[in-house]
This record gives sequence, structure tokens and C-alpha cells, in this order.
Amino acid sequence: MTSADLRELLSNLPSLPFVPAPTLVEPMTNLMTRLGGGPQLFIKRDDAIPFGFGGNKVRKLALVAARAVADGADTLITAGGVQSNHARATAAAAAKLGLRAVLVANGEPGLRLTANALLDDLLGAEVVYVPTRDERTPRMRELSEQLQAEGRRPYVIPIGASTPVGAMAFALAMAELVDQMPAPDVIVHATSSGGTQAGLVAGCRLLGLQTRVIGISADDSAASLESQIEAIIRGIAGHFRLEAQLAGGTAIEVDDGFVGGGYGIPSDESREALQLAARTEALFLDPTYTAKAMAGLIAYVRQQKFTADQSVLFWHTGGQAGLFA
Repeated sequence: MTSADLRELLSNLPSLPFVPAPTLVEPMTNLMTRLGGGPQLFIKRDDAIPFGFGGNKVRKLALVAARAVADGADTLITAGGVQSNHARATAAAAAKLGLRAVLVANGEPGLRLTANALLDDLLGAEVVYVPTRDERTPRMRELSEQLQAEGRRPYVIPIGASTPVGAMAFALAMAELVDQMPAPDVIVHATSSGGTQAGLVAGCRLLGLQTRVIGISADDSAASLESQIEAIIRGIAGHFRLEAQLAGGTAIEVDDGFVGGGYGIPSDESREALQLAARTEALFLDPTYTAKAMAGLIAYVRQQKFTADQSVLFWHTGGQAGLFA
């Protein structure tokens, strides 16, 4: 399958123009030099998507929010942490579409709103707080039932918009990438809810690429994430009738060795990665996701896990508003 074939396959999907043009691909030659050579390093700049402060969730919501509109929704409900990038992007989508946004956040409201929480407020989202991550999904369900009883039409978006439809945004993003450059040998990115990686892997399989896709976990174990990603890919296969095309190819690879002290807690390696990216390439990462993913890429280069004749692309999934939390 070619990139044009993949686009044609998905051309009937409802979509919103949140990503109006291909995001930039740039070389990271200064970082490569600082690391003493190794593979050719590139970056895909989804952090620079202009809509809603950008990031990977905007790609997913272009399809998922379009489905909500097609289904007649008047309210988007989703969940995440207090500083969730996904919740912020969902609030932005709702504001743009004239919908109500209800966000379920695990944690406590701060004395002063900052970063993504500030943006949620500016966008007019209603935030409902729960004590733990495990309580988010049941609370979304309760809120949806309450709103339906009031005569509203809520649409529940799972955490990260990591549904088969949302993940297919990143299969399309792979088609976008191979129109910009020869397929890289390796893609490294931050992984958490699994949808981005599921889409990248599905895209590689559909396009017949040999590219490795390495997800650096921001929180969960490799085994848990790999199982979650596999389930999303199965969902893609069933939803789009692509069982044969997705049966084999690019493997699911997750590295949970850079989580450090836990979700959202910086490590020595992620602090170094944050600084190196800024001082060599003027790139801003975020403490929760992309700094840990870049720490993984840096470690792999230093440990010579890639060869000098390989090309390695870092997929910047955004989130730099988290620097201002």
C-alpha cells in the first residue's frame, strides 16, 4: 500500500482541519555532534501544530471530535491529570466547535491555575476533580449518564483519544512522513495511553515499512502498554476491515526504563535531555513525556544501540505547556 492508497482508504472518515499542513521534519545535527556522532537524527515537529497549543492529541481529535460532531454531540467528556495535554486539546476542540467540554481530572486544583490547567479555564472547560486515576473512567460514565438525563448529547472520549479511530490519525501521519523523507530506520517517541504508537505501528504495517517504532513509557510497564497497543491495533483491524494487512510487520516495542520515580516526576536523565534539546537545537520538551522519550533516544545513541548508517527520527508529541506548571 502506498501513502496515497492509505489516504484514499480513510478518505471517508469525518475529519476536522486541526492539522492543516504536514508538520516539519528537521535534522538534529547539533545534538548528533554533541553526542559524538552515531545515527543521523531527525525530528518530526508535532509540537508545532498551531491549533490548541499543538501536540499529538490534536491529530487524534481531528478524527475523534469529528466523529462526535457527526453523531450529534453537544458535549465532549474526557479525562486526564490536572495538567493533561489531552484534556487541554479536547477543551480547545470543544471551544472551536461550539461544544461544552467537561474534563475529569485526577488530583487537586492548585491555588493558582498554571500551564494546561490555565488553558483549560481560558477555553471555558468545566473541570471535575477525582482523587485517583482509577476513578476517572467511572466518573466520566456517571457524568455522561447525568447529562443524557438532562437531555444533552454527551460524547465520551477515552483518555488520550486512544481509540481505533484516534489511532488511525497516526497511520495517516506515517503516510505524511514518508512523503517528506525516506522512511527512517527507527522512530522514537513518548508513549502512555498507546494510541499514538498503535497508529504508527499500524501505519508502518500498512505501508510495508521496515521502520522500528520504539515507545518510551512515561508511566506504565512495558508489558501493560504493549498489551494495550496490541488491543488498539486489533480494534483498528476490525473497525476498518484490515485484519490481513495488520497481521504482521513492525513489532510493538516499549521501553519502560526511563519512567524514573513515576509519572510526571523528572529524572536526572530527563533533566539532561530537556537541557540538551534546548541548548543544541532550540527545542523545548516537556517534563512528563517528551523529555523522558528524548532521554531514551540519547541513551540508545550513547550505548551504540543504533548504527552510524541508520536514520532515527524523534517524534515530538508536544506538551511543552507543562514547562510552566
